[in-house]
Amino acid sequence: MSQRNTGVTSQVVNAHACPVREVLDRVAGKWSVQILVAAAHGPIRFTELERGIEGISRRMLTLTLRNLERDGLVTRTVHPTVPPKVEYDLTPVARELHESLQQLTAWAERNRLYIAEARASYDTEHRPDELDA
Repeated sequence: MSQRNTGVTSQVVNAHACPVREVLDRVAGKWSVQILVAAAHGPIRFTELERGIEGISRRMLTLTLRNLERDGLVTRTVHPTVPPKVEYDLTPVARELHESLQQLTAWAERNRLYIAEARASYDTEHRPDELDA
């Protein structure tokens, strides 16, 4: 006979998960991850980010950089030149996050074949026509 975990309610889960989910939503976003990876090797200019991140619009790059700066993950330095030179760099907290992203990437690479095989096996066992029955 299985035991039920009666201490877990949606209120308990949401109370604990909400602050963490907010942070994860920000740092795990498609553009945030790419910016963090691009800036991991030192200061990078806006135009370098724009050219280096395929598919990102200028507006989305601007918004994502502002959010990362607001969250304390990126610093923005304006050099007093003509035209102004603006560089973005990772903070120590973001460098720690980058290390975690590298570990996650390594895990994904090590396990991608396992996951592909598990998906194929599942799809074979749960054919779409069987779900309609």
